Amino acid sequence: MPVDPMLQPLVAGFAVEAQEVIQKVTMDLLELEREGLENDALAKIYTRLGRHLHTLKGSASSLGLQDLGDIAHKLEDALAPLKAHTQKMPRPVVDVLLHGLDLFMLRAQAHADGRGDDLPNPAAALAQLVAAAPPPEEAAVLPGGAFAQAQPVVASGPPSAASTPPVPAEALFSPEPTGESSDAGWRVSANQVTSLMREVERLREVRLRVEERSRELERVSTLLAKQGLLAETAEARTLLSGTGRSLRTDGEETSDVVDALEDGLKAITTRPTRTILDPLQRMVRDLSRQLGKEARLSVVGAEVSLDRRLLEKLQGALVHILRNAVDHGLEMPAEREKAGKHHEGALTLRVEQQGNLLYLEASDDGRGIDLAQVRKAAEKRGLVTAEEVARLNDNQVRELIFREGFSTRSDVTDTSGRGVGLDAVRATVESLQGRIEVSSTRGQGTRFVLTLPVDLGSSPVLMVRALEQFVGLPMLAVESTQLARPDMLRVGKRRTHLEHQGQLLPVVDLGARLGLRASSPPTEGQPLLIVQSGGKRVALGVDAVVGDRDLVIRPLPSEVRDVAAWQGAATLSRGELLLILRPDWVVSDSEKVTVSAVSRRALVVDDSLTARALHRAMLEAGGFQVHLAASGARALERLQADTYDVVICDLDMEEMDGIELIARLRERKDTHTLPVILVSAHDTTVARERGLASGADGFLSKRECAAGRLLAEVLDVMSRRGSRA
Repeated sequence: MPVDPMLQPLVAGFAVEAQEVIQKVTMDLLELEREGLENDALAKIYTRLGRHLHTLKGSASSLGLQDLGDIAHKLEDALAPLKAHTQKMPRPVVDVLLHGLDLFMLRAQAHADGRGDDLPNPAAALAQLVAAAPPPEEAAVLPGGAFAQAQPVVASGPPSAASTPPVPAEALFSPEPTGESSDAGWRVSANQVTSLMREVERLREVRLRVEERSRELERVSTLLAKQGLLAETAEARTLLSGTGRSLRTDGEETSDVVDALEDGLKAITTRPTRTILDPLQRMVRDLSRQLGKEARLSVVGAEVSLDRRLLEKLQGALVHILRNAVDHGLEMPAEREKAGKHHEGALTLRVEQQGNLLYLEASDDGRGIDLAQVRKAAEKRGLVTAEEVARLNDNQVRELIFREGFSTRSDVTDTSGRGVGLDAVRATVESLQGRIEVSSTRGQGTRFVLTLPVDLGSSPVLMVRALEQFVGLPMLAVESTQLARPDMLRVGKRRTHLEHQGQLLPVVDLGARLGLRASSPPTEGQPLLIVQSGGKRVALGVDAVVGDRDLVIRPLPSEVRDVAAWQGAATLSRGELLLILRPDWVVSDSEKVTVSAVSRRALVVDDSLTARALHRAMLEAGGFQVHLAASGARALERLQADTYDVVICDLDMEEMDGIELIARLRERKDTHTLPVILVSAHDTTVARERGLASGADGFLSKRECAAGRLLAEVLDVMSRRGSRA
């Protein structure tokens, strides 16, 4: 079957990808021939093999290369009977699989070279494989062995290596000489490109510092003018003014150079997501026709450009999700019409990047996940016991579909039934430091959301302030900014709404959302940001809009990476860290995030914005309700109005340090037994002894906090003090 000319460049890319996957499979097969492998190691290799073959089959089918899909399917059939056995793979079976991979790769390369029309039917070559290298007796008697079924006579012993020659290339196609392109280009490693991108980021930080120096010169010139010595300082002010203009010009030129370098690197290292999404249209069409269904795939955000390596890794995951949606999710046309739906099923892929986070959403309008069927299938396949499945809530039951070996199919088809699919998707997403979530409504459909970090280049960020805390928001999530007016607000008993473009949007107070103050309606003239994420929109009330910045957003340390509020941090011109909010957290319903009456409460006292935010993130991950104070004086005000179970305080602060704060707390009757933990940047014996001698219940260095020790120390101190834990 000829390949669509529009897909020919993708077929060439697939051949390169297949070469890499086949090399991994080959190494695994050779490993399986070894003696002495532990059962766990064997099981992992068999599972990995199944995933690789399933990915090859799905990717080939998505490009319309049905001959390659058939070969991969036959190889899966040969592997399937052995996956339940905890013994090394017999050599004749390894021969079959290796020769089958050779056949797959030879034909893939022929398709990539545009000679797929000249290829013979692969059935003859497959039959030759089966005859030359029959599976051993123990594999032949197992049910489901397609190669065993194709070989009527089984040898009493394994054939010699000489009896299993590789399939000759000339049996598949006649090779043609190929000339090297006149524009072969350079071969550059990913590490070299990444290293160059880091240098560009350093240059961007230098540009920010140049801009800051220019503003400092302007302030010095203004200060001199205010001294009243205009004549005496005229020459100095003229020199400063000229230097300032030169610095601004240099800064603008540096900015242009940085932008050009970054754009050039992005052009080399990224490509539009449509390069992996467009072929999925054909896959959905062919698969739905094969199953007697009707479906159409809609893609939103195909123009977003991403790292080529990330796209290549995501392609297999998206193939699995969509094939699963067509096979398991969508109903037959007659069944859909009976349920009042359109006979054609709707599949949607949405791609959105906000700052350094990528959101991939795949949804369908099918029958949804049948939780009863999932429970039954998981129990039948031995993934959970009857007692365990009875204790699971609906969300936990939905998570079972990601378990290795899970399938609701009792029979094996080209599409499903092997228990390989969504577990491979989760493994891929987690290997990319991301996460996958599923939601489903019975009779209405299912939605998968993949959230992944991307760290290539800078992103526009809007910097805002709530009280004394500065935070950033990805500009892509901010639709507009306006000032609050009484006639635009609808103040209710529980919530305030903003009338915006004919809609009522809930108003969220950023200061209250961050736990800095109690929530209150916006005042007249207060800035309101219209923030959107995942189809939801809110009006975010802030105390000030500082301005936009072009910043490189870095992920947070692994200890706090899973905290919902923050997606990363960026470095400002003077070296300060700016924490970046997650837009999906901003628009989520804060009223659902309620704190029970017995929740533990912690007060974090630190004059460092970053330290306060990171301590809070760790404690909230442990179930604490956390309030913040930027100074000892502010902490004492908090303690007069609220009660807390523990205080985490910086040792070295201006005006009132941690030791003085502890002395004040121990003097008061209501706080003299309050557990206090001191945190210091100085990890020395002297600092530790000084802190504990002041009456602190615990002492941690900031390095120990970053390593994840804070929560454990807090619980230990509270336990020793007899507080609620």
